Amino acid sequence: MIMSNTIYIGYYFKVNPLRPATEILIAELGYAGFESFVETEEGVTAYIQKDDWYDAILEDIQILNSEEFEINYSFEEIEQVNWNQEWEKNFSPIVVENECSVRAPFHEKPDTKFDIVIEPKMSFGTGHHETTHMMIQHILKNDFDGKSVLDMGCGTGVLAILAEMKGAKPIDAIDYDNWCYLNSLENVDRNNCKHITVCEGDANLLEGRSYDVIIANINRNILLNDMEAYVKSLNANGTLFLSGFYVDDIPVIEQACNKHHLKLVETIEKNQWVALKFLN
Repeated sequence: MIMSNTIYIGYYFKVNPLRPATEILIAELGYAGFESFVETEEGVTAYIQKDDWYDAILEDIQILNSEEFEINYSFEEIEQVNWNQEWEKNFSPIVVENECSVRAPFHEKPDTKFDIVIEPKMSFGTGHHETTHMMIQHILKNDFDGKSVLDMGCGTGVLAILAEMKGAKPIDAIDYDNWCYLNSLENVDRNNCKHITVCEGDANLLEGRSYDVIIANINRNILLNDMEAYVKSLNANGTLFLSGFYVDDIPVIEQACNKHHLKLVETIEKNQWVALKFLN
């Protein structure tokens, strides 16, 4: 938990063009120790505790040296950041296919069939990012009633929550990041879910487990590395939904799936990001 009396260093990045540079920048800053991010119209604001900060903190942020993007920044010391206020200013509710809403507790309840209430804090998966949005589209279009489901790299737990709302059970939601694990627990409880088990860990946890549906919204390299574990855990006639990568990555992802006799049957694309459906 971020304590309000902790002193932080705030970096204000102006990014052009915004996509996909903003996502790459946030990922690299996260590895460097930055622990909270607010996307803005011009780029992103990133925060790191002063105790974790050092002069060369941005030395390994490779995208800053990329000729594809123009990224400028300034930084300052900040004390007693009101994190809830920062988050509330930048999080608006979304509605997918006029059927599923993703909102915060302070937003008015919309008239949708599925209403998901989350507080993402520092976790990934508000529905605003293209990959989460497309995965929600896939879940809405497919039958989940009575099916066992794995949400791998669950982030906020939003996809697992929607799967339960569509009748899936039991459901495992797994993330290696402790903050995501704790945030998913909170959101599962907040949405009164009864059939979701949240676990902290990686693909090693899948040993001996099996599912009718596997949802994995991570990144290309992790998907490729863990593909064999997914396939071993996928029941006969099962469905695998993958996202977290770009259109240009489809051939290598499809090749890895074809190697395990998985067939690509549907593609959703949004702003060069894709979400794929494979059948076993």
